[in-house]
Formats: sequence, C-alpha cells, structure tokens
Amino acid sequence: MSSCDEYKFLRKRHVKFLQRSLQILPFSTVTFDTSRMTVLFFTLSGLDLLNALEELGDSEKKNIIDWIYSLQIVPENDPDMRNAGFRGGSSLASSRSTEEYLHHMGSFDCGHITMTYTALASLIILGDDLSRVNRKAVLAHVAALQCQDGSFFSTLGGSENDMRFMYCAAAICYILQDFSAINLDTAKKYIINSMSYEGALGQGIYLEAHGGSSYCAIATLHLMGQLESTLSQSQRQRLIRWLVNRQSEEGGLQGRPNKRSDTCYTFWIGASLKLLGGIDFLDLEALRQFVLSTQDPITGGLAKYPNAHPDGLHTYLGISGLSLLKKDDLRLVDPALNISERAVKHLNLLHSTNCHNSVSVEC
Repeated sequence: MSSCDEYKFLRKRHVKFLQRSLQILPFSTVTFDTSRMTVLFFTLSGLDLLNALEELGDSEKKNIIDWIYSLQIVPENDPDMRNAGFRGGSSLASSRSTEEYLHHMGSFDCGHITMTYTALASLIILGDDLSRVNRKAVLAHVAALQCQDGSFFSTLGGSENDMRFMYCAAAICYILQDFSAINLDTAKKYIINSMSYEGALGQGIYLEAHGGSSYCAIATLHLMGQLESTLSQSQRQRLIRWLVNRQSEEGGLQGRPNKRSDTCYTFWIGASLKLLGGIDFLDLEALRQFVLSTQDPITGGLAKYPNAHPDGLHTYLGISGLSLLKKDDLRLVDPALNISERAVKHLNLLHSTNCHNSVSVEC
C-alpha cells in the first residue's frame, strides 16, 4: 500500500460522534433503549480513550453518575437480594409508587449482568468512588445467576447461559474485589470444556470456536488470576495460533474461519492475544489500516465493514482495538476489563483506600 492510500485517524469526528450518543440514541440504535447502559459505556470509554472525557464537564458527569445509580435495584421484598443489580435503561423502571410497583411487578424487576458490569465500569471511568453501590446485593445477584455447569445466566428473568455472562460476572467481582459470588472451580471447568478441537473456545461445550467467546474465556481466567495455571503450554500455543490465523487478506480480523473481517474483532482477538503475549504475531499496520477504512469521514464513527453505517459498538471496539496497537495517540486500554489504564489506576486507588480503611485481615 502506498502512502497516498493510507487512511488517517479522524479523532475530532469520532469525538463528536460519541458526544452525540450521550444526547440522543442514533436512529439505527433506538431499539436498544433497554440496553442504554451498554451504549453509555461504549460512549464514555471511547471518549476516555480519545482523551476527550474532560470535555463533558463536572456537572454533566454528575448527572450521568446519578442516572446510573437511579437504575440500581435493591429489592425490598427480596431478602436474598437475588433480583438486584442494574437495569439497562430508564424505560425498564416504573414511574408508579414503590408499593404499587412491587405489587404488580414483584420479582420481574431484576438486574441484568451485562448492564451491571457496564454500569460499574462507567462509574469507574467517571471517577466515582462506588460508595452508593450496594455490594452485597450485586454480589448476591451474581451468585444467583451461576448455573451448575459453571456458566452464568444474564438475568433471573430467563436467558441464555454462556461465556459472555461468565465474563461479566468475573469483571463485576474484580471491580468489587470479591470473588465469593463465583464458584471458581466449576467456572474454570466450564471454560476448559468449551475448548473446541480447533484449540479456541466457544460459548459452551461442543459449540463452535469464536473470537468473542475466546476473549470472554481468556479475560475471565485473567481476572480470576487463573490464566497461567489453567491453560497448559500446548493449549496456549494452539489458542494463539488460532487467534493469529483470524487475520484475513483484508488485514482485519474475523470472528471465525471463512467470515469477513469485522472491526469489533480488532479488540476481541487483539485483546486475547495481548493477554496471551501474542499480539505482535499480527500484521499490526495492516490491521490498523483496515480499522481506519471503516471510518465515516462525514459523521465520524466506525462501522462493521468499510462503506457501512457506523454504530456505537463498532466505534468503541475499533478505537479500543487501535489502542491495543499503541497507535493514533490513544490512551492505553486494559485488555481484561476493557476500560482505559487510567480508569484502572483509579479503581486500584479505590481498592487501596478501602483496604487501608478496613480492619479485615484479608487486606
């Protein structure tokens, strides 16, 4: 590729694209109102990596923090607090009185494990101290979602159970520094049993290996402090080989064999290789150019493929993927928690402060 064919990173346009997402959902994502918490996370973390978070101002940050806490559920009629956690959006909350709401809704008003993870991550990004998080209730909710095989449901209201939600559980417990809500032995067994004949990981046992589920498994083991002890050397090598082979002739990364390159796998595959120590096996400049080819030069934002419409998910995961490559003056992203290293430092400071203020010998 000649220099005249190289794409440039359109930072200012991407900042504007993400800032607009804080004000109103783009038409293409308006149906995701019940998952607004994840849209917020993509936006905030993207702005953080772009070094543009401070442009929001203290008042707007406070309003966002208050909105997040307004979606926290602490069921008064549920002594076991199994239905706790965070909702995904305001449309799921009732405007009726608490007594009437509990009478009509009962146990149907429950948190969602992905929304809880992204809520906590967003609070950390915004510099909150998590003092208003009901840790006991959140952990009780996480514990209630683990299945006998080690996997996790997303919500008590009924859902699939797979590797995605196990990752969310591990991230929540890492942020709160309490893994008592997870049966680590069964979780590790589920991960190992989900390794396919190809050497990578699927969403569950006997399921096809996939870049997204491989990331969730690898990051979960890392967050639990079990990555080195769980994977053998041969398993690690086969996994790295499978991940590296996901780079296509386009330069981008695909989620599975015989699929098109997709911007989001710049993070899912890239972060997996970063955690395993194999990211330099990729052609990093070819990968960067593929990601930049998906930019919208008018509205900003990144798309799934070149010449497609941009959206919040691919914009954020494309940016975080570029951050892994240490390109384009982006803040560095933590490959396991999928937030900036700056935000992780804030989290570690909270852990240190809480430890010093605690009389627990575990500190």
